[in-house]
Amino acid sequence: MELTKGLIALFLTMILTQNFILAKFLGICPFLGVSKKLDTALGMSLAVIFVMALSTAVTYPINKYILVANNLEYLQTIVFILVIAALVQMVEIVLKKYIPALYNSLGIYLPLITTNCAVLGVVTLNVDNGYDFIHSLICSLGGGVGFLVAMVMFAGVRSRLESCDVPKFLKGLPITLIAASLVSVSFLGFAGLVEGIFG
Repeated sequence: MELTKGLIALFLTMILTQNFILAKFLGICPFLGVSKKLDTALGMSLAVIFVMALSTAVTYPINKYILVANNLEYLQTIVFILVIAALVQMVEIVLKKYIPALYNSLGIYLPLITTNCAVLGVVTLNVDNGYDFIHSLICSLGGGVGFLVAMVMFAGVRSRLESCDVPKFLKGLPITLIAASLVSVSFLGFAGLVEGIFG
C-alpha cells in the first residue's frame, strides 16, 4: 500500500509540481515551436512520452549493470544521449512509414527530441535520485504526461491568443512568452497539494 501511494505521489508530482516544462524549464524549444496547433502538440507529446519511457527502460540496466558495475559513471551523459538518439531515429522511421501526416507536421522538431533536455533530464534525474527500475519508469511516465499536459494546455492558450486583439508591440514571441509565464505560474497552485494528500 505504501509503495502504491509513493508511486502515485511520484507520478502526480512529475505532472503537476515538478513539471519539466513549467517548473524545471526543460524542453522549451518544442514547447514554443510545436504548440501552435493542438494536433502537432499532441503528436509531439506522445512521441516524447514514448521516448522518455523507452529511454528509461534501456538506460537503467545499462547504467546499473555496465557503467556503475565497472566504475564508468563518467560516461553516463554520452551513453544516455546515444541511446536517446537511437530511439528517436526509430520513432522517426516508424512515423515516416505509418503516420506521414504527423511526421510532416512535426518537421524539424521530431529529430530535436534527441537534444530535448527534458528527455535527457528524466534519465539523469532517475540516476541522481537513486530510483529503482519501477520508480524510474513512473518518474518518466509522469514527466512525459506532464509534458503532454503543458503542451496541450499551451496549444489551447495559443489558439485563443490568435483571436485576441493583441497590441502590435506584443504580437508574436512577446505575447507567447507572457502567456507561457502565466501558464507556468498557474502550476504553482499545485505546490504542496500532492504532499498534502500523500504526505
